[in-house]
Amino acid sequence: MHSVVEQFDRRVLDVLTPERRQRLQQPRTLVLGFLALHSIFLFALLPTILTGRVLGDLPLYRIWAELGLNHEVWQGLTVEWVYPIGALVPITLAGLAGPLLYQLLWFLMTVVLNGVAVAALTSNLRRPGGYPAAWVWLVFSFILSPVGLLRLEGLTAPLVIAGLVFLATRPVLAGVLLSAATWIKVWPAAVVLAVVAVSRRRLTIILTGAAVTAVLAASVTLLGGAQFLTGFVTMQSDRALQLEAPVTTPWVWLAAIGHQHTTIYENLDISTREVTGPGTAFVAQIMTPLMFLVILGIFVLLLLALRHTKDSSGLLLMGALALVGAFVVFNKVGSPQYMLWVAPIVAVGVAQDLRLWRIPAYLMAVIAVLTTLVFPVFYLPLIAGDPFAVSLLTGRNALLAVLFAWSVRMLWRMACGRVPVRVPLAAHPLPNLVQGRAFRAPSGEGHRRG
Repeated sequence: MHSVVEQFDRRVLDVLTPERRQRLQQPRTLVLGFLALHSIFLFALLPTILTGRVLGDLPLYRIWAELGLNHEVWQGLTVEWVYPIGALVPITLAGLAGPLLYQLLWFLMTVVLNGVAVAALTSNLRRPGGYPAAWVWLVFSFILSPVGLLRLEGLTAPLVIAGLVFLATRPVLAGVLLSAATWIKVWPAAVVLAVVAVSRRRLTIILTGAAVTAVLAASVTLLGGAQFLTGFVTMQSDRALQLEAPVTTPWVWLAAIGHQHTTIYENLDISTREVTGPGTAFVAQIMTPLMFLVILGIFVLLLLALRHTKDSSGLLLMGALALVGAFVVFNKVGSPQYMLWVAPIVAVGVAQDLRLWRIPAYLMAVIAVLTTLVFPVFYLPLIAGDPFAVSLLTGRNALLAVLFAWSVRMLWRMACGRVPVRVPLAAHPLPNLVQGRAFRAPSGEGHRRG
């Protein structure tokens, strides 16, 4: 793997000459890059916005918003819903100006939150050490834009970035952001679990999360939807193996080669593609318990590692990557937006230790490209069982497993005391996410902390 990483390093250094790297470290360049990227997004969405249409998952979101605003049929309040109740907030906000402006308002929310993420990573453009991470996040946002601009993950991902960064200096705000993201989509709970395991701010995060949850639960109860508050859990648990989930890959190949008892079909109730074949019902039944068993193992590994390393900030991020990776790799449900669960953690990791986290950054870049090729570019051939499309999906899922294995291996090495504590080489490194103190890099190339 080291030779592959070195090849990537050489390619990156060939493109990013010293002059270009210096230019990318300038606030003006980053601001122009941010504006240029979102101008491209706006230009691509302009025909949809001008005609009052919506793309991706937004047609469904708009229907939900209209049902609530016009007919008082609120998802999660008057009927059972597949999402946590917090998702109703952005979905409704985008519909306040009417259905014709839904796409525009959703886009504006995405721009604002991406701006918050970039500002957090760079301390409002004042911290040069955060610029590589900001550029990494913008690159990921560009590659994954077909889902990032059109699904809830495009809003929760920047919230998680800001929450992780603010954990050091504004733990209450970090707790609010991470709790809010979790009540929009469940996946940030894995990040919260890493914080609880490692961070000295755990009590603040737990109390803040409990307060946010109590306010939401009380509001839902007052509005008469208490019986639906946890409905998203049961609705997800009944699902079969989904087409893009890593565990489903063998059966996707069976369908591709024409196995008579294996089929890719559409679940009309939840508008998703699933796979049925020999053993799929059993595997679907055991995957959720297996996923939580793996998560428990990672949590224990985090506790062991905490006793053997002083790099608690790096441990938190590595634990978050492993826990979110478990959510993706061992999930019977798989969708392209799940890559936006992993990308935010990698971006914050790059801000903390560019040299170490360049490995998951390279992996994530390739995973993102393959994901976008799978959906939307080759999605219809994939449904039809085209071998090339299935190969793309297989490669993406294999790299997800590699990334997960890398994070677990790093945690194991930390638990065994084999990973030296590195100080980031940036001039103004990311504040310690756990202790609330800033690392101070000495002169020279780096050193070990005792």
